[in-house]
Amino acid sequence: MTEPSPKVSAETGRDLRLAIGVFDSGVGGLSVLRVLRQHLPHATLLYVADSGHAPYGEKSEAFITGRSLAIADFLLSQGAELLVVACNTATATSVQALRQRHPHLPIVGIEPGVKPAVAASVARKVGVLATPGTLGSERFAQLIEQHAGDAQILPQPCPGLAKAIETGRLDTPALRELIAGFCQPLKQAGVDTVVLGCTHYPFVAPLIAQAMGPGVQLIDTSDAVARQTVRLARRALSSAERLEGEPSAGRTRLWTSGDVAALRHFCTPWMADAATVEALPELNPVN
Repeated sequence: MTEPSPKVSAETGRDLRLAIGVFDSGVGGLSVLRVLRQHLPHATLLYVADSGHAPYGEKSEAFITGRSLAIADFLLSQGAELLVVACNTATATSVQALRQRHPHLPIVGIEPGVKPAVAASVARKVGVLATPGTLGSERFAQLIEQHAGDAQILPQPCPGLAKAIETGRLDTPALRELIAGFCQPLKQAGVDTVVLGCTHYPFVAPLIAQAMGPGVQLIDTSDAVARQTVRLARRALSSAERLEGEPSAGRTRLWTSGDVAALRHFCTPWMADAATVEALPELNPVN
């Protein structure tokens, strides 16, 4: 697919009213947040963009895990009842630490859609665009081992791409050139399916599709993440408990460790509802 907002499936959580915490290294998770809002129109969405420390894909595993734990604690302090790690790198490096720290908290991670890409590929050649951190993780190696089958998987690191998308300038000559450079090896290899292995990348999906040329499918897992979030929410909460209206139902609150005005400007075209944007308080490191 080439759009960051796939159609909502029949499996929605329209009757669920709960608070969901979502975080990413920056603005990339907004591509997931928008789909979550489509599936869960009455939920309170709490989002942290750790833009002051983006991109995670070029940071150490210890740093990413420390930030992930601290941000999760903050979201829980704001009332989050379920956590979505809307960052491929943070999922790969830190989701197990999060689950160990919060064993009773439903947690949804996100990872490159290798399995659906392999199923969709006719040529049996799949490209994966992702950060160096994601591609170098043990979890990504496990995905390849579990799902590659007879398909050839071509990982393509994209250093600097998430950072460029963070600026909010989503169609510049420099950005087109950067994307073309990352796509060229995949194009030469003859892949017919490309995984968008970072939540930032759906925002430039049209440029990636153009660089890859006609006949190439783009795989974005945002819809799958939203459906899994609904399933975990139903499992954790009785629907009857959430059918009565709540004052905060349907609200969206966002915090950023970067520039507040930049996040507000970036999220406005993608958010269907009004959202508040605030500075993220300084968080104590978590070991």
